[in-house]
Amino acid sequence: MSRIGKKPIVLPGSVKVAYADRKLVVEGPKGKLEQEIHPTCDLKIDENVMTVEIAQDVRKAGAFHGMTRALVANMVTGVEKGFEKSLEVNGIGYKVEVKGQTVILNVGYSHAVSYELPEGVTASVDRNILKIMGADKQAVGQVAANIRDVRPPEPYKGKGIKYVDEFIQRKAGKTGT
Repeated sequence: MSRIGKKPIVLPGSVKVAYADRKLVVEGPKGKLEQEIHPTCDLKIDENVMTVEIAQDVRKAGAFHGMTRALVANMVTGVEKGFEKSLEVNGIGYKVEVKGQTVILNVGYSHAVSYELPEGVTASVDRNILKIMGADKQAVGQVAANIRDVRPPEPYKGKGIKYVDEFIQRKAGKTGT
């Protein structure tokens, strides 16, 4: 059995959970998320505690047990508090702006690159910091990765789009000996 899978998930009062036909629906102040539960696992919901149990005794059940518990815990955290990723845009003349559900990036190309945000994900800009927020952890992380891929940071001057907490290993260049 998985050690992570054994941990119970405490449900806050502001979060409502429904589980029927292998489909989990979690609803809270930040939104509503749905997830299909793997056949090797089953959910047991008590008053304010949810546990993930192994339904089928197969070899990979322990791995699915821990993964299912992590996905469900992220859903509960997401609809209660939400998730956020911060990206930093570095470079002379590089800028980013948000218009509705579109992020417009001017990052050294001859044209502006526009990125449409998926449903449930929002963005805000404070100078050169782009914050991506949403209830779905996977969607927030994927949007941040896609935006970073528009202009990844380069190792000589550090220009590009990087995560705020990311460290870029710098190189000396031609003049360095």
